Amino acid sequence: MEFLLNLDTKILLFINKGIANPLFDKLFVLLTIQEHWYIVYSILIYFLLTKFQWKGRIFLVVLLVAIFVADQLSSNVIKELVGRIRPCHTLQDLRLLVPCGGGKSFPSSHAVNNFAFAILLSYFFQQYKIHFLVLASLVSLSRIYVGVHYPSDVIAGAIIGIIIGFLFVYIHKKVLINYVEKFVKKNES
Repeated sequence: MEFLLNLDTKILLFINKGIANPLFDKLFVLLTIQEHWYIVYSILIYFLLTKFQWKGRIFLVVLLVAIFVADQLSSNVIKELVGRIRPCHTLQDLRLLVPCGGGKSFPSSHAVNNFAFAILLSYFFQQYKIHFLVLASLVSLSRIYVGVHYPSDVIAGAIIGIIIGFLFVYIHKKVLINYVEKFVKKNES
């Protein structure tokens, strides 16, 4: 176990310091701060509500519930059970590019939420699947680069997010869409 923790720290320091450069500093800070995404989220919501009518509305509800569940599970359940301290609180020679935060480290909620989001968006907009997964990966990598998460936090977060994403894809596909389509057909008759 100590070997894995040392490897985790070495990979963190390589990403945080070894590949550091001014371009990455700007890019990863931009990607990691959630407020920078509000305009993109607003456009997506508008697009789903206007272009896809009832299917878009149902998908938006599923998406919002999935992100809520993902965030609560990672932030309020798993992080509290594991209790891992963020590297920015324990490592002295870390480059910290954003505020460290007082929360726990494992798993990365950014990774959980972004991968759940990417899986759901990939299901709805299949032609952009690679784009969503690359973007979720970059946001997750940004958490290591800026110094607030270990690589294992991000990997675990990605796995949890993918599982939650597929669970909600299943709920959307098998339960909600079938139910709503039957309801719409029944009311059209």
